[in-house]
This record gives sequence, structure tokens and C-alpha cells, in this order.
Amino acid sequence: MQEALPAFVLNSETLPRKPMHDTPANPTNSSAQAEPQRPGMSDERLMLAFSQGSSEAFTELFHRYKQPVFGFFCRRVSDPANAEELTQETFFALIRAAARYEPRALFRTYLYAIGFKILRAHRRKAAFRAAFLGQRNSVPDRPKQDATEPGLWVRRAVEKLEPLDREIVMLREFEQLSYAEIADLLRLQLNTVRSRLFRARTALRDLLEPSVSAARTATSHLGSQVASPSAAAQKGGRA
Repeated sequence: MQEALPAFVLNSETLPRKPMHDTPANPTNSSAQAEPQRPGMSDERLMLAFSQGSSEAFTELFHRYKQPVFGFFCRRVSDPANAEELTQETFFALIRAAARYEPRALFRTYLYAIGFKILRAHRRKAAFRAAFLGQRNSVPDRPKQDATEPGLWVRRAVEKLEPLDREIVMLREFEQLSYAEIADLLRLQLNTVRSRLFRARTALRDLLEPSVSAARTATSHLGSQVASPSAAAQKGGRA
């Protein structure tokens, strides 16, 4: 995806311009921000630096999360172009919310919460267009790199899960969020996340086992077909 957002921030008047090594104006955060900013710093410290005006801190966060956020949307909308647009919207929303940021949770939980809000708004707009403007809610083909047989089986199996179970599985397996992060993001009890994830994984296993068995049968059949010409040739030679 294009890297327009860091350039936007560097030229933006939304936040005061301040190099990453400057200490913040807020004395309560001085101990956390007095050290020079660097790529090895935590997401939360970078976001605090950005909220104090450091465009370089945002650039680092963008580089860390542009692909994970893009993947988040690709798994939830069918058109990669829409996924890229929603990714850009998410980072613009992050920019607008920077001045109000407080490190009450992990940054990535905060960022995915913004992503969910953007996604819900997108789905509402799509539903409105389908219902009132007569536009079909069509689903374009997935990118070619996702069109492998194992990928198709997994995607189809995941799509058969209940919506909440599907979301929990994707957040855990693809976004790699912890149980606590998922609970915080979806506003669920921790035990609910654990139990629904266990149920969803069990359902996925049951859904995928027939496909795996079919694949093994097809592979075995293909192997016998490949081997049969040589066997026939040997028989013909002996005759």
C-alpha cells in the first residue's frame, strides 16, 4: 500500500512540530519521554511522543502497523482497494485522536478499536447502498495469492462460524491478540473469550477434517496415476 500518511503528518498543522528527542511539555510524562525516541521503543511510548507533536514517532508507528491493519481489513472486506482505503482512514482517525490519547491499554488494542469503528461505518454504508440505492452487495474475488486450495478451505470454514466466534478466531489467529486484548476490544468477559475460542476451534477442526481427508485421497489417487505408466511399461517390457 502507498505510504502517503507519514508525509501528510510531516506537512500537517494538526499537531505542533517537535523532534522526537525533545521532552514533552507535560511534566507528568517527562520521565517516560525524556529519553531519545528510537525504533526499539514501545508502541505506547511512540504514541505518547506523537501526541506531543513528534511526526517521526507517527512514521515509526505507521511502518509497524500499516501491513497488520491492511491485513485486518483484507480479512473482513472482499475488495483489496476498499481494505487500503479503510487502512488510510484508520490512520487518519488515529491522527485526529492523538491529542486525546491516554495509555490505558496497549496501543495495538487502541488501534484495532479504531479499525473496528471504521469497519462498522463501512458496513453501514454498504448496507444503506444495498437497501436504498439498489446496489448489489456483491463480493469480488479474493486476491490471487489467497486462492490456494488450503486457503480456500480455511476461509470457507471460518465464514461458516457464528459472527462473534469468527471475529474472536481472527483476532487471535491472525492479529495475534491476547485473550485479554480480545476481551477488552470486543467488551467481553475473559472467560467468554476463552470458551468461545475453544468452541470455534473445535468447529473449525470438524469443518476442515473432511477437506483434509479429501485432499489426502486426491493426492493418493494422483500418486497412483503418476506411478501407473512406469508400471505398465515394466509389464510391457516383460511381455
